[in-house]
Amino acid sequence: MPIFHLILLAIIQGITEFLPISSSAHLILFPSITGATDQGPLIDVAVHLGTLIAVIIYFRTETRRVVTGAFGLAKGRVHNSDEFLALCLVIATIPATFFGLIFKLKGFDLMVRESAGLIGMTMVGFGIFLWWADKKGPTIKQAEQWTLKEAIILGLWQSLALIPGTSRSGITITGARLMGYKRVEAARLSMLMSIPVILAAATLGAMDAVRQANFIALRDGAIGAFFAAISAYIALSIMMHFAKRVSFTPYVIYRILFGALLIWWAFA
Repeated sequence: MPIFHLILLAIIQGITEFLPISSSAHLILFPSITGATDQGPLIDVAVHLGTLIAVIIYFRTETRRVVTGAFGLAKGRVHNSDEFLALCLVIATIPATFFGLIFKLKGFDLMVRESAGLIGMTMVGFGIFLWWADKKGPTIKQAEQWTLKEAIILGLWQSLALIPGTSRSGITITGARLMGYKRVEAARLSMLMSIPVILAAATLGAMDAVRQANFIALRDGAIGAFFAAISAYIALSIMMHFAKRVSFTPYVIYRILFGALLIWWAFA
């Protein structure tokens, strides 16, 4: 893959990974616009690791709590808020991991990703759903009030992101807003939930990526990870700013316009 295409792919992945606008909806147009071939598993793993680095740095305080809690959880303890947070994240990751494996084994993941029309419709539909939940949902809860029951429910919401065009961050923010979490707190929970999911996806992809490991591939992977991390960090900063001061409506408008473009492109 040419370096320019690689950098462009990494930036698109980094920006769309955390904003509630769906990375798959944007990446489906990437080969058509640039003429690029499939980037391969190593680049996939690299850009996902780049976005993981971004969310860990941005939410470094919360990440430190999760890591600390994970050590206690590994010893069978749930004695403090850090260990309870780690437990909630584990619980919330199970549904997406379970359904993701089923999708992959059955080949559903490749089947649905080939449908630009379907992705366009989910972009529009789940975008309107996000707007409705954001307007309807009360804004009273803090992330510290997260419960195990809510972790399971949010995990089920997150599994809907296996449908391309849904947006993992978008659907988890939607679910959290319906539960009554403030905009910033809903976004914070969504980002924390992304850490184990991205880590799991990168681990699965790493098995195929190792086979492609050579100097050129590793160099391209490092470039992709770097630009994905930078763009993802900027996107996170923008989203948290909007969550504090505006709403999610600008993303909803973008989703509807882009989804309509995909539908037109699919059936034109």
